[in-house]
Amino acid sequence: MPALPALPAPPPLTVGLVGAGGMARAHAPAWRALGTELVVHSVDGAAELAAAHDGRVAASFDELLDVVDVVDVVTPTPTHLEVASAALAAGRHVLCEKPLGRTAADALALLEAARAADRQLYPGHVVRYFPEYALMRAAVHAGEIGTPAVLRFARGGAFPSWSPWFADDARSGGVVLDLMVHDLDVARWVAGEVTSVFATRRSLEEDGAPHTLAHVVLTHAGGAITHVRGLWGAPHTAFRTSFHVAGDAGVLRFDSATSGGVRSDLPPVPTGGLARPAPAAGESPYLTEIRELARAFAASPTALPADHPLRPRVSALDGVVAVELAEAALTSIDAGEPVAVDTAARVRELGGTPHPPPDTPALAAAGSPV
Repeated sequence: MPALPALPAPPPLTVGLVGAGGMARAHAPAWRALGTELVVHSVDGAAELAAAHDGRVAASFDELLDVVDVVDVVTPTPTHLEVASAALAAGRHVLCEKPLGRTAADALALLEAARAADRQLYPGHVVRYFPEYALMRAAVHAGEIGTPAVLRFARGGAFPSWSPWFADDARSGGVVLDLMVHDLDVARWVAGEVTSVFATRRSLEEDGAPHTLAHVVLTHAGGAITHVRGLWGAPHTAFRTSFHVAGDAGVLRFDSATSGGVRSDLPPVPTGGLARPAPAAGESPYLTEIRELARAFAASPTALPADHPLRPRVSALDGVVAVELAEAALTSIDAGEPVAVDTAARVRELGGTPHPPPDTPALAAAGSPV
């Protein structure tokens, strides 16, 4: 299975964190590990977050914009458009936590704002940086399982009760947009563009807390089928992710609850199977993600061309398409029938290059669309 390259640390930047909640607490130590100077602005919790990571507080958003190179938007989803567009208009590069926008229209507006400002914009699709998922994708695109046929992804845990806006689907987009968008994105990254989306969802309320289970089925242009399962469950539900990726020459499996690495069923296989690769060394995927993005941010004061060697594995266009797939799933839930899409045509329409299906030759080094 292909190994992932190690890259040196990027030059230091001054980064403004807008927000001080759970995602800010995941991003802040990664930025500090790279030697970044942190400036924090938030309605609540800015002083505590800044103190915990040797940063400083900006009294206003405008004050933050005046002193930073990059804005990291880790605010609630319905505020992403307003905060990120203002940062781009001020000439700052932006990392925006997923989903890129509450709606596909919001996400598209941010893509257009980044292009108008000639600045870099990336969505926080951190699952692309989890070593198990990155290595699985590299193995699939290297032909190790042959032609992919069926991909299964699952992700779930307790309902996120720490912030009340999650329970309001109009604000959060519910489990499909907030949680499953990760696997919808990874499915397209691994198996290529999508032609159809079908989804179901069941919700109930217990002790005042909503519980939701959703299923999304994607049909890919190359013929593969992806099933994504997402759960917001009871308070005792442990967070768990898994994948099972099957082709005509082998299978790759991972379960965060039972496995220390990706399991391969590839010929020849010893009795009991073979763990490939070895368990991950333990670096935070947020550090892996932010290191790659920081190198891109430091490489240019403007947007990077599509062929730039430091262009990250995820793009703003990926963020737009992921939100559009989530919206197609929500439309399918409401209609009770599949929704036809053509993400390849959509990517071309927006000026990008579609992800080819993984049985196309010479894909191991393929990057993200523009």
